[in-house]
Amino acid sequence: MKRVLIVGAGKGGTALLKLLKKMDRMLVVAVTDIDPKAPGIALAESFGISTDRQWQDWIHKEIDIVIEATGEEHVFNEIRETRKRSTVVIPGSVAYVTAELLEEKESLVQKLKQQTENQHLILNSIHDGMIVIDEKGEISFINRSAERIVSMGRSTMIGEPINEIIPDSRLPQVLASREEEVNQKLTLGNGKKVVTTRIPMIGQDQKVIGAFAVFKDITEVVNLAEEITDLKEVKTMLEAIIQSSDEAISVVDENGSGLMINPAYTRITGLSEEEIVGKPATVDISEGESMHMKVLRTRRPVRGVRMKVGPSKKDVLVNVAPVIVDGKLKGSVGVLHDVSEIQALTSELKRARQIIRSLEAKYTFDDIIGDSQEMTLALEQAKVGARTPASVLLRGESGTGKELFAHAIHNESKRRHNKFIRVNCAAIAESLLESELFGYEDGAFSGAKRGGKKGLFEEANHGSIFLDEIGELTLPMQAKLLRVLQENEIIRVGGTKPVHVDVRVIAATNVNLEKAIMNKNFREDLYYRLNRLPIYIPPLRERIEDVQLLTDHLIQKLNEDYGRHVTSVDEEAFRMLKEYDWPGNVRELENIIGRAMIYMENMEDTIKVEHLPRLKKATTESGRPTENAPWLGETLQQAVDEYEKSLLADAYRSHDFNKTKTAKALGISIRNLYYKLEKYQLDKNSMQNFS
Repeated sequence: MKRVLIVGAGKGGTALLKLLKKMDRMLVVAVTDIDPKAPGIALAESFGISTDRQWQDWIHKEIDIVIEATGEEHVFNEIRETRKRSTVVIPGSVAYVTAELLEEKESLVQKLKQQTENQHLILNSIHDGMIVIDEKGEISFINRSAERIVSMGRSTMIGEPINEIIPDSRLPQVLASREEEVNQKLTLGNGKKVVTTRIPMIGQDQKVIGAFAVFKDITEVVNLAEEITDLKEVKTMLEAIIQSSDEAISVVDENGSGLMINPAYTRITGLSEEEIVGKPATVDISEGESMHMKVLRTRRPVRGVRMKVGPSKKDVLVNVAPVIVDGKLKGSVGVLHDVSEIQALTSELKRARQIIRSLEAKYTFDDIIGDSQEMTLALEQAKVGARTPASVLLRGESGTGKELFAHAIHNESKRRHNKFIRVNCAAIAESLLESELFGYEDGAFSGAKRGGKKGLFEEANHGSIFLDEIGELTLPMQAKLLRVLQENEIIRVGGTKPVHVDVRVIAATNVNLEKAIMNKNFREDLYYRLNRLPIYIPPLRERIEDVQLLTDHLIQKLNEDYGRHVTSVDEEAFRMLKEYDWPGNVRELENIIGRAMIYMENMEDTIKVEHLPRLKKATTESGRPTENAPWLGETLQQAVDEYEKSLLADAYRSHDFNKTKTAKALGISIRNLYYKLEKYQLDKNSMQNFS
């Protein structure tokens, strides 16, 4: 192993250090630079490598290679004059190219090894035996199945002439004739009967470099065929198998006339055996081409063809394969799959996946970024709350991360192994919310599921339920929620019997509940029940010092999402980020960083000012800039559009996303409202999820 000294810890030295650290043959013993804050110094220290400001302190130690990465010629010359005669001095540029070539070589070698291992793994995994001989007729490869069939170990066969291992093998003849032999019977020395195919291996120069044989053990098949001579009994057995199968099967002869169907086929198509047997293969088709006739014509199987069959025009998927005996076409076999059953199963699977996703708490406190005093206080309060069974009320503006806190509190609590149900109270229609939360009994209303349905509170039993946008609940729903918190029981819609539930409630809102109480929009008794453990999550403008941590975290996350390699934000762009008020909080920061990365060139790794959109100064509640806000250079039309978008969003939200009421309040036509909502990309789902 070569001992390496790197002189210069700037960008080039840092890149070299990263490359050499991956190589087993190179040991970096020290990194030097006159600037102790050079990036390579910190990286070396993180690797446990010695650092120094003077390369002269290391030049006379046991150093095999000195890489001069400063790019200064006088330093290179001074090192050459000072070094030992045995020490090699390499300019940084040369070393970098050499290291990259070595790394590429090692990568190619590793890939070649991996490909070879994969090939051996595949060959060893197949059930058929395989033996390869070289041009001398000696065995060069044998897979595990061949060892099992021949009943000999690999070590005793590799390098031996093939005829000493298998005396009747014709691989030497295939070498000489250069012609393959297909499906030949052979009896081995251990008495096993095989069917083998022998193929010569011819190189690019048309020279024979060997041959290989692939063979299948048919001993049991031959013995079974010898024992079962009564073909009628075999036919009866096959018919019994087909008749008992749940798969819909039909069989036709070589002319396309029906030979057999099973009960499953009748169930799907609605056609009886008398209507199929002896009739043309097209008799059962309502829409589409007969796949039986196509297979009989082409002698090739078909899979996954969609068509309609039977008088009810049942939608099915069809797989058909030819029946070939001793090279002669004897007919074809078709299997039908009911598309409606497949779709039902697919829907059930999607529903199950949605339920699983809704029952998972994905985040922990480690996923919440920030070390400001305000965020630290919120995290400490949340961790205390997680260890108690009390209800938690998360308060904060939209985009501050209330849902992350809810996930983390559940994952830190004793209920973490039970369900975590998330409910957006503003996203569910008022007419459906009660039945969703509390469930309903059989026949409670028209369209109710037979047997009734559990509500989300029952689903969350022994776990946690996260009620987001709690301030949007109507007063009647608030009264019913208060009963759950006080009595720990619910009553299903249409029911009379209370059901006990053990659920920990985590609520969240960006509404001023105290003001809502004064306006008679929120119950005071429910407020005190929910506000037992309030946690205030600060907006981003109150913890600007966390912008750096959040930006680094978001860059790393978005690099994975977008397949980019962005590393940092330059000083001027970062200054703009810190001076902005972030009304949309962390979600807006993620939006800005993501948009910047999308518009960057593929080779760019630093976010600059030109990559960022215009970040406007703080505005008043009406959406107009503050009196002291400077003109940012936008055109009059841009300013008008921005104000119109803000006004539309506020009006749309204030009228509970009712387009007719919104258009009437704004004094415009409903058609004009649709145009403007589309223009500014304002939709109900995105605005409801912006919490």
